[in-house]
Amino acid sequence: MVHSWRDTIPVSDEQALVRDSIRDICSEFDAAYWREHDEAESYPQEFVDLLGEHGWLGILIPEEYGGAGMGTPEVAVMMEEIAANGGGFSAAQAIHGGIYNSTPLVKYADEDLKAELLPKVARGDVAIQSMGLTEPNAGSDSTSIETRAEKDGDEYVVNGQKIWISRVDATDYLLLLARTTPRDEVEKRTQGISMFLVDIEDAYAQDALEIEQIPKTVSGFVHSYEMWFTDLRVPADRLIGEEGNGFYQILDGLNEERLAIAAECVGLGEVALECGIEYANEREVFGNAIGSNQAIQHPLADAYTEVLAAKQLLYGAADTIDQLSQKETGAMANAAKYRAAEAAFDAADAAVQTHGGFGVAREYDVERYFREARLTRIVPITQQLVLNYISENVLGMPRSY
Repeated sequence: MVHSWRDTIPVSDEQALVRDSIRDICSEFDAAYWREHDEAESYPQEFVDLLGEHGWLGILIPEEYGGAGMGTPEVAVMMEEIAANGGGFSAAQAIHGGIYNSTPLVKYADEDLKAELLPKVARGDVAIQSMGLTEPNAGSDSTSIETRAEKDGDEYVVNGQKIWISRVDATDYLLLLARTTPRDEVEKRTQGISMFLVDIEDAYAQDALEIEQIPKTVSGFVHSYEMWFTDLRVPADRLIGEEGNGFYQILDGLNEERLAIAAECVGLGEVALECGIEYANEREVFGNAIGSNQAIQHPLADAYTEVLAAKQLLYGAADTIDQLSQKETGAMANAAKYRAAEAAFDAADAAVQTHGGFGVAREYDVERYFREARLTRIVPITQQLVLNYISENVLGMPRSY
């Protein structure tokens, strides 16, 4: 990969350390590796294991628990580089959950649980890759979840259904959101939701968990599942934080995660552009490289300006996130995600068009980047919901939903 045009935004010494280390790790996995895993729909365990060996799965875990003790700016660099060095959005998503699902434990779990699990997570020995929030009848309206957790002595009994839960086949634990107080018994719909740490192996042993993989055409090596819980017993000491405050605990780290998603989109846009540029310079038609034609040059150059603008917005937001109010942070994080997803899509589209017929051939990879870029406009929040947020909370318009 050629990185000179990508390294135009100054980074701190710590960010540079992350960038160089991740690039070294990614260099061990060529385009064929990612292509094969996408075709076979197999999880890239070797890649994840190597990141764990180097301590990067614990990038947000404090040093006292064996982690790197870094923050959002460093995560942004890490996720961008994973995507930009050939893996694309899906490669970053393969570890995304493991990075951010540790955050609620750091902030809200009791000391015994943190001391027991976080060092293992930081080493890559234990995975908390999945979060159980989305449900068939709730979708983006997370406060409408129907999964229940009822207290029974020193346990909670969970019944309900989840959908679009990623990496269930690659995790040891699941962060589960469930209602401990029915919605009609709370003053605000955001109340009465609690967070639990579920041991997947124990859930199977209880015969209380059934999963079914959802067939899909994108992120083939990051599987998504529908999950059913039937009388699952979860020890009360696996309640994370306070009962009834789980929704607020999730929101607490949402903005930082939005910026990680934006970074993954930026990296995706960059790798798509690199593929388009390389092909434009090498492919000859009518005696000239196709890159000499403005019809090829301009879409790639235009996409470059979009990716660069999104990257500048991303890094600016990441660097100032600790100095802003929650409302300001939300505006910046959502704007960064929106702009980065649009930039990734336009970059991938330009790369496919540059390749002509080969743009849909698996051997050139850009078709995968295009599929992934389309996905970024939907997850983890749709572009329309981002615009709703900005309209209401930044521009002062009436709530539209």
